Amino acid sequence: MHYFRGSPALSAFRIEKLLSQLKSAVPVITNLQAEYVHFADIQGDLSEDQQTILNKLLTYGPAFTASEPKGQLFLAIPRFGTISPWASKATDIAEHCGLNNVKRLERGIAYYIEASSTLSDADVKFVQSLIHDRMIEMVLADFDSAAALFDKAEPTEGSHVDILGSGRDALVSANSELGLALSADEMDYLVDYFTSIKRNPGEAELMMFAQANSEHCRHKIFNADWVIDGEKQDISLFGMIRNTTNKSPENVLSAYHDNSSVIEGNAAARFFADGPKGEYNWHHESMPILMKVETHNHPTAISPFPGAATGSGGEIRDEGATGRGSKPKAGLCGFSVSNLQIPGFSQPWETDNGKPDRIVSALDIMLEGPLGAAAFNNEFGRPNINGYFRTFEEKTPGIMVDGKQGEEIRGYHKPIMLA
Repeated sequence: MHYFRGSPALSAFRIEKLLSQLKSAVPVITNLQAEYVHFADIQGDLSEDQQTILNKLLTYGPAFTASEPKGQLFLAIPRFGTISPWASKATDIAEHCGLNNVKRLERGIAYYIEASSTLSDADVKFVQSLIHDRMIEMVLADFDSAAALFDKAEPTEGSHVDILGSGRDALVSANSELGLALSADEMDYLVDYFTSIKRNPGEAELMMFAQANSEHCRHKIFNADWVIDGEKQDISLFGMIRNTTNKSPENVLSAYHDNSSVIEGNAAARFFADGPKGEYNWHHESMPILMKVETHNHPTAISPFPGAATGSGGEIRDEGATGRGSKPKAGLCGFSVSNLQIPGFSQPWETDNGKPDRIVSALDIMLEGPLGAAAFNNEFGRPNINGYFRTFEEKTPGIMVDGKQGEEIRGYHKPIMLA
């Protein structure tokens, strides 16, 4: 493995903001420096020309600072066993530039923390929590350990869940260990099926079933038949939504069977080349308008910037795939979150009801999520011109507990991210 220092990774504004956050919890911290570090998996030797090309490819952004950085190193890199989007693009560019010896490029950020005294273990953990996304990144204390980025594990044999020997308990354990999120009736179904064919399921089979049978993929609840008080309902939940178009179909050209809906638009003149000569001319034709709503809620709760970015990206993708294709014109994004609890600006109605450790706070969602949505729109050259934002968290009467009225808390800890 080879590694190369790169340009500053954060703007002066970002450095100042991060340093302020660090000092608020760890007062002994005095200074912060952050720069990109590039890692290269190179097979054999590079010629002098190839080395020059690689150096040019890895030289971008603000001017490089040649001085030796000071302070304790915190190296944020992609998690071992993963390939980052940056690596995919950079490696492809290197190959097209004739660097066939470069098998993979990867990038991390080296943070150098200066402090007036040695950081405690708790201080180190706090610093790490602020400088990386724990879902997709990890933090190292030295450069040499990053060589494991390019390790290739030998494929292991697939394993099976012993339903025939241990019954339903084996599937319950696998459900927890693999994070399958199977419901009780789904596990009963799988136990009955694999028992009937006298075969144990493979872990890969169970994972595929969990994904394909999820609400996200199959709408098994939203599109299901409902029986309420013994009476079969005429229409599903999804059918209720579709029924609005059935009742008011005017000007609707397409709904619920493509990637987005289409309504009639006005006739307009378009200037483009057509015909065998490829001559530009005005063409008067109908200009239908499409609409698409995408949500990306859970990912935005875990990692707001990329979560919201993918929400806007999914919306743009589906619009571009409608009919024979379309051109996105303008977008909006919206967020519903719990109370913000802004430090130094707490409101009388806000109480700290806690949150699951795996999700970020409502404030973090609103600081990072809109930027992610705007960034993806900007990459497509599409203006994000509108949106909405609301907070809601409320105590409501709950079940009786020991003869006393209990409380439930309703809110948007899991946000709505709408594009």
